[in-house]
Amino acid sequence: MKGRIDSPLSNGDAIRTEDGVIERVGSSDELLALPHDLAIDASNAVIVPGLIDPHTHPVLGDFTPRQNTLGWVGAHVNGGVTTLISAGETHWPGRQRTPIGAKSIAMAAAQSSLSLRPGGAKLHGGALLIEPGLTSDDFDEMHWAGVRLVGEVGLGSSIDPNEIREPLEEARARGWIIPMHVGGASVPGSHVVPGDLVIELQPDVISHANGGPTARPLAEIIAAVEGSSAAVEVVQAGNTRALIDIVRYLDREGLLARLQFGTDSPSGTGIMPLGILRSIAYAVALGGIDPVTALCCATGEVAARYRLDVGVIEPGSPADLVVLDVPFGGQGTTALDSLRNGDVPSVALVMVDGEIVASPSRVTPPPTHKPIVNTGAVAG
Repeated sequence: MKGRIDSPLSNGDAIRTEDGVIERVGSSDELLALPHDLAIDASNAVIVPGLIDPHTHPVLGDFTPRQNTLGWVGAHVNGGVTTLISAGETHWPGRQRTPIGAKSIAMAAAQSSLSLRPGGAKLHGGALLIEPGLTSDDFDEMHWAGVRLVGEVGLGSSIDPNEIREPLEEARARGWIIPMHVGGASVPGSHVVPGDLVIELQPDVISHANGGPTARPLAEIIAAVEGSSAAVEVVQAGNTRALIDIVRYLDREGLLARLQFGTDSPSGTGIMPLGILRSIAYAVALGGIDPVTALCCATGEVAARYRLDVGVIEPGSPADLVVLDVPFGGQGTTALDSLRNGDVPSVALVMVDGEIVASPSRVTPPPTHKPIVNTGAVAG
């Protein structure tokens, strides 16, 4: 699978990687004839780009005080997620809802995530939670420190457009991605954010359109979609019925390229290592969309939206790859059948930058066809 809706499938049955990057996609006979140090036989499996979770709430690295859990990002890797994006460090202990508090947390989290690879994952932390009073100089300093994301608009102290419009425009002018919390209040101190605020402020992403965890009326979400060009995100921690309704609406209107999947994890719902795959299974088995399209919405489409160099299987891209198979005892012949049946596929192997970081997954059932790893230099 290639990873983009307009070009979803790769032309070949083998992938050659070198120095952590995809060097070539072609036939197995052709690529195995070239010199190589390691070969992985993943016959009968579906190879997809590493999944991307664009809606997480980390604090620092692999620890979350929200669930008092260590190792949650590594668990996501075992669920096939190789890239995680912060939607705001909302659970930072003692978080101050002031300009200096918001700026300090965003800079610290962004700097921390530059060199951390928890469980092998690529973690993009440091999403600024907008506060009234942030200045252009503040944004210059944050940009210098590596901040490139806005946290969910609505999780700061104000949702008054007159108070937050100016800092949002400062972020937009620097190319930062702007998501907006839409739905009921998620934690004490958060706001109920209606869909009409999307139309007024025009964010890049309608976060958890199916609720985080409480959903707004479908008609309100549809109006927000029609009144903006924002991506439409559904999350595992939201309302399942609303997820299906939104997916069906986007499919009916030919808008699936705007769909993305997230987990909203860690949340009150918990740590959800399989949240992306489960949401894809819901969208396919209950929402009726094609499984390849759904997987593209969780890989190349979201990567392009966030301007990341991941999410596709093509020469020059990082070798972030996931081997999906029918879970042992499951129905069908490929992982695509599993999704159509509503099952979470088995994650048989996960690779990040050409290195195996999980095989098999510790959070899914075992694969029907276990990948065979052959080591030893082979001359062409």
